[in-house]
Amino acid sequence: MRDARDTQLLETFAVLADTLVAGYDVVDLLQSLVDRCQSLLEVTAAGILLADEHGDLELVVSTSEAASVVETMQISADAGPCIQSFSEGRIVAIEDIREAPESWRMFKESALEHGYLAVQAVPLKLRDTTIGTLNLLRAAPGEFPRQETVAARALADVATIGIIQERTIRHADTVREQLQNALKSRVVIEQAKGVVAYRRSITPEEAFDVIRGYARSNRLSLSQVAAQLVARTLDI
Repeated sequence: MRDARDTQLLETFAVLADTLVAGYDVVDLLQSLVDRCQSLLEVTAAGILLADEHGDLELVVSTSEAASVVETMQISADAGPCIQSFSEGRIVAIEDIREAPESWRMFKESALEHGYLAVQAVPLKLRDTTIGTLNLLRAAPGEFPRQETVAARALADVATIGIIQERTIRHADTVREQLQNALKSRVVIEQAKGVVAYRRSITPEEAFDVIRGYARSNRLSLSQVAAQLVARTLDI
């Protein structure tokens, strides 16, 4: 009898595959993917960082917009498991962040301050090209089960395919444009969070939940809703 988690994983791939249609929104795809990671892999938080045109990693989507998540992942992009995974094109896992190397001191301090004790960074890689990382944070120390690591790698592959489809592999300019569009969408979403937070007198994290909820209820992409909020053509 198939394990319930295996069934959920198969359903996840089916949902993500349905998303890969003409004109799909990259940010929506990646947001769905990290949300599924949180429930399927029993991690406390998940996020995806993509490399910009200069090779610097920037957080594009995460399961939470809380400062604890955003700050910890972004610091890891400068000196931590995320940048190592990206640079070496391999999975980097730390079973106990308290034992992280001194060179990752800022990441270690941020992670521990916010209650994270284990991390796994999985490269978004196609052949010899790595475009970012899928990052998983856990509040409890310990080894990441092999089955979950395999699932995380498969989900990272889906994210990679979602950004670099066959028709874009042969066109480097198009690939760079896809990445830049995803990063630009993140900037607009940040601005939209500020708009909603100001209007409602709520935190940016709560504002993101409002935006995401509105987008899902109205079957719109996050990017679309954010752009309308920033342009003041939508009031939620």
